[in-house]
Amino acid sequence: MIIKSFEVNKAKFLNFRSILLYGLNKGFKEEVIKTNISLGFSGEILRYEEPEVLENRDTILEGFINGSLFGETKMMIISRSSNKILGFIEEFLERNILNVQIVLNSENLDKKSKLRALFEKDKKLACIPFYEDNNQSLNIFAIKFIKEKNIKISQETINLIVERARGDRGNLNNELQKLEALSITRKKITQEDVFNLTNLAEDYGIFELVDNYLAKNKVKVSKILNENNFVNDDSILILRTLLNRSKRLLKLKNIQKEKNNIDEVVSSYKPLIFWKEKDLVKQQIKNWSEKEIREKIYQISNLEILIKRNTSSINLVSDLISNY
Repeated sequence: MIIKSFEVNKAKFLNFRSILLYGLNKGFKEEVIKTNISLGFSGEILRYEEPEVLENRDTILEGFINGSLFGETKMMIISRSSNKILGFIEEFLERNILNVQIVLNSENLDKKSKLRALFEKDKKLACIPFYEDNNQSLNIFAIKFIKEKNIKISQETINLIVERARGDRGNLNNELQKLEALSITRKKITQEDVFNLTNLAEDYGIFELVDNYLAKNKVKVSKILNENNFVNDDSILILRTLLNRSKRLLKLKNIQKEKNNIDEVVSSYKPLIFWKEKDLVKQQIKNWSEKEIREKIYQISNLEILIKRNTSSINLVSDLISNY
């Protein structure tokens, strides 16, 4: 059955055998999964990517059947779901597996999608479409958050935060979390605070560059370098961002010594890693040894000293980013 996105607070999601969330509004979907679907769930929550499920289909289903015999309650969240997962869902429903609920997080699905049709027609299944936010819907979201947290801030400053979120609810939520932390020591949040604390829209290109570099996504890094007109003035910001991300990666590698499960490593890191970064961070952990990342931190620090007196600093930074 279809549930509108504005009706999620009223829905009793535990009553559905499976839930499909589809659409381009990634931030809103993650928010609903976190605050409406999985919040208060007392069983084990399993997180998979679609390819993992398709490759281990029989093993996963048999595991669910065996677990059901012992009354083990599980929620399985499958990210990047597409129409390819339809066969798995149909078999899951046919076997009438108890104590397991499957949540599908999908990109946009057209009206001809068989997966979407299945969830729309079956009353035991929930289907929630998510459409992209505009500034008006983001403004409503921001005002609600600010009222709940009792943050003193003007409407003009709220508008500024919304504009800097670039139409993404996930970005907006990330910035609002920062303002909440700042409000502990400030009676009122000003526009100057917002400029100093929130990320510039153009800085996201730099963060994307750095995160993909550390994930060793060479094709993506090359594309970002070609599409963005980075100049000498960007050099220090790129290096500082790379240095901070590298130090975070080093801490994650240290945590990995105590926790074998990479999902636990990422989830246990403080401050929390934003959901949109998690897949890239997992790649980073897998692709670097502790020794390599220590050497990279040393290299970045030395390069920062060098570029401060070099007129072609962006070329030096590009050379670093283009090579491992």
